[in-house]
Amino acid sequence: MAKKARQRISYVLENAKSSEGGHRLGVNGLAVDTDNGILYSGGRDGIVCAWDLDLDLRRPSTDTHDSADKTRSRSKFRAQAHPHTHWINDITLAQNNTALVSASSDLTVKVWRPHSEEDCTRTVAIGEHADYVKCVATPPASINANWVASGGLDRKICLWDLNGAGKTLEVDVKGEEILEKGSVYALAVSRDIMASGGPEKTIRLYDPRTGDKVSKLVGHLDNIRSILIDDSGDIILSASADKTIKMWSVKGGRCMYTFTMHDESIWSLFSEDPSLGIFYSSDRSGLVAKTDVRGSMEDLDNGLSLAVAQEHCGVSKVVAAGGHVWTATNRSSVNRWGDIDTDTDACLPEPFRHQRAASAASNKPRQATVTGTQATSNKEIPSESILRISNTAVFPARGVVDAEPSNLNDSLTRRGSEVVVEQPDPEVKPIHQTPEETIEGQFGLLKHKMLNDRRRVLTLDTAGDVLLWDLLACKPVQSFGKQHLEDVEALVNTREAVAPWCSVDLSSGNLTVVLEPFNCFDAEIYADELKLDEPVEFREDQRISLGRWILRYLFSNLIDEEIKRDERYRQKLNEEVSRNQAASRANAPTSIDIPPSNVSNWDKPDQLATPRANGSQLHQGTPGLAIGLATPAPGAALPGVPEEVVSSPLSPTEKGNTADKDDYFAGGSAVGPGAPATESSEMKTSTDNGNEKGKDKASDTAKSPGSTFGKKFRISFSSKKLGRSSSQATQDKPVVVDEKAEESESSSTNEKEVDDSFWGVIQKIRNDYDKQLADAPEKLIETKVTPSLPSETPVLKLPPGTKIIIQEETSGGSANVYQGTVENVGKDADIIEQKAPMWLGDVLLQNLVPFKEPVKISFVLHPMGGLVALSPADGNNRLNANRMLRVKKILAYVAERIEEVPEEPQPNALPPEKYLELYCNDQLLDPLMSLATIRTHVWKSGNDVVLYYKANGRKEIIPPKPASSIIPADTPGAPSPMGAPTAASESTTSTTTAVT
Repeated sequence: MAKKARQRISYVLENAKSSEGGHRLGVNGLAVDTDNGILYSGGRDGIVCAWDLDLDLRRPSTDTHDSADKTRSRSKFRAQAHPHTHWINDITLAQNNTALVSASSDLTVKVWRPHSEEDCTRTVAIGEHADYVKCVATPPASINANWVASGGLDRKICLWDLNGAGKTLEVDVKGEEILEKGSVYALAVSRDIMASGGPEKTIRLYDPRTGDKVSKLVGHLDNIRSILIDDSGDIILSASADKTIKMWSVKGGRCMYTFTMHDESIWSLFSEDPSLGIFYSSDRSGLVAKTDVRGSMEDLDNGLSLAVAQEHCGVSKVVAAGGHVWTATNRSSVNRWGDIDTDTDACLPEPFRHQRAASAASNKPRQATVTGTQATSNKEIPSESILRISNTAVFPARGVVDAEPSNLNDSLTRRGSEVVVEQPDPEVKPIHQTPEETIEGQFGLLKHKMLNDRRRVLTLDTAGDVLLWDLLACKPVQSFGKQHLEDVEALVNTREAVAPWCSVDLSSGNLTVVLEPFNCFDAEIYADELKLDEPVEFREDQRISLGRWILRYLFSNLIDEEIKRDERYRQKLNEEVSRNQAASRANAPTSIDIPPSNVSNWDKPDQLATPRANGSQLHQGTPGLAIGLATPAPGAALPGVPEEVVSSPLSPTEKGNTADKDDYFAGGSAVGPGAPATESSEMKTSTDNGNEKGKDKASDTAKSPGSTFGKKFRISFSSKKLGRSSSQATQDKPVVVDEKAEESESSSTNEKEVDDSFWGVIQKIRNDYDKQLADAPEKLIETKVTPSLPSETPVLKLPPGTKIIIQEETSGGSANVYQGTVENVGKDADIIEQKAPMWLGDVLLQNLVPFKEPVKISFVLHPMGGLVALSPADGNNRLNANRMLRVKKILAYVAERIEEVPEEPQPNALPPEKYLELYCNDQLLDPLMSLATIRTHVWKSGNDVVLYYKANGRKEIIPPKPASSIIPADTPGAPSPMGAPTAASESTTSTTTAVT
């Protein structure tokens, strides 16, 4: 079966101080339902909101509303849904305003039915692009179409069935010269034509019924950002980043007029007029303009354009209805402004009113000039608020405010073809300085900083507040108020180095943690560093994988559900086993002959060995941390030195008890009295690997030092081993090879194929059950669903509403294949089984993680204060070890090499870290500090870490008997303690506070 694209797991941490209702980031889309008085907004946080406006939007657009009514009406939050995990770029209403369609950068097109009686928060994906979806458009309501069109950066226009029937049409929009310039940024649909625009600067026209090309309109000089089509399908308005709006004739195939009232890139157009005689526009500077060209089609220079409002930043969307205008910006709030009545000239300044009355073009369906009494009831529009509609327009003439009356009349009567002397334009002053109402949003996250422990994150929100988050508890743990993020970071950060295991994304305004399969199991922490609510008994130096830990409890309810399903499946099989056992008992013999034993020395208890379980129980010990000799090349590892993986991928059956039994650093000492751990383990490795290295290994073992430390560390000094690969000489790493070899030998030719998904893990488990039933019909089947235990992953109580998202990589980014919550993953087991990746099933159901080579760090140990130097027999004094190795383990290594090991263990003996000290760059190292932390924060270099050990005088160190591997410090040729701390620095450093 073909492998799936790479999948990742994400979870979203909710802000405790946020409440439902409102956006956390900027708003990109607006749509208004005039029949029900509802405003819809779509934001960069992936949320769509519905607002009750408490306004009568069916009245004509005029600014003569009672001011008390404007103040009295307040918008109220109605409902919201969270359909997307990335920016919403556009929204539109469909099916008589009962459905809201959204287009998002998460590559999907979704529909929300806010009036649904079943579930008013449910959203359904009706389409998906291969890249960001930038725009969505619906055909006129009069044709009762059941589809919606969307365009995106994948250079496709797709028509989607609103009832979920999928794609009904696809149009490939390719750039003629550069394919990438075919991206669709603007889209509009009429009864029989569909228009798109983008970076190619060309408007392309298509037949929405067949997808055939109709024509193209060329004239813009930059990206086309918005398009409108009139009801007849003949007039098109297009707005561009070239600061112009063009009016096109489809039948004539030409540009009829170019509007230049804006001085910045134009981002949005809106019109409710069937003939586009009135339209609204907004630009990057925040200017919102209303343009009225009704009755002026023959001479558009006589049209009227007004500066309605000025936002604080660029307006990404503008809509209008019932005498009001709403604007969306990069802030989470939405502003409502009063509209301007352009049906009459009563509010215009006298010179303009006179000119428009005298103009033949003013004989349009507009109300007659009102009487003076009625005109004074409305505030006069300032001259500075009237925009020059184009470069060829006569009025407002440049400098008209300061002109004399005679000059003004001349300028107003001058024909547009005559040369006009350019004068500086007066500063534009919008009619409305403040909005009528602001629909407030919430505070979203803008910036973050991952701390050194990689378990906590600092964030800065739009209000300027700094929050500290716990990525494992899935909640904020402390608020620092309005401060600089860098100042708080210096206050709460720690000095430690943890491998990267996750990434943080703030694109939705929330804190989203992303787990990738290639590194989410890399980071580990020591269990004794945790602060848990309930005490848990851990082994010495036990480490916990952060990725495994959080996944275990994000999907805790799913694991419980899978255990129940596994029990039901095994119950059916065990019923058959019970029948087989009953049939076997019915045919059982009446007597049993016991053959004589041929076992010798059965009466000697010291010769007996306890049978060990063959992988039937779950036991996953913490991998050990052995110190090995390093080759002269930097970073190379000495083959033959057993070294487990930081996050061991081996199954419980593969690892058994070897970590506790054999490894000095794992803290275990349960070694049988009959055979040394080193010998037995290496012989087992040689046999399992099927190679003929046994003799070499035996000879190497014989050459190892006879000290207790030598046996515990399993370090050998034969130079022959330098040429071997680590897989031939280690204990745990070759097990991966063993597993593959065993599978190749024992797997049958007709082994069942499984899906490359979470379900595939369940299939493998059930195939094993079926195989066991066939091989041993009378043996009860025990579960093979073995999730991690609390001793390996301590219990986490996560907020039940924490969102969980499973995403899959696509050519244009990533697409969601599942979205749920911690509380509901158990109920969604069927979906997750089909959609989730196989590696997640391995982790959750069998506690297995992908194999990965451990990261090692090379270092050199030098003596100080007259202690003997360490030097192996082959003259190589470079060592290497796992990056998680602690200082106290290095000191234990030193102690067993520089002092006599007592024959009998002393119960009250001081541990090495109490009477030995380790220094790096003149700094005393804390016994709990890891090699990774030393290299990152103390050594601060990529070369071998140079460490110095010395005694602190709390114990007399008795050197061991002379041996070839121990060289006195004053011996000629012995390593010189260059760079060691001076006496003054020693006394200073020794009083330094230990770093945790």
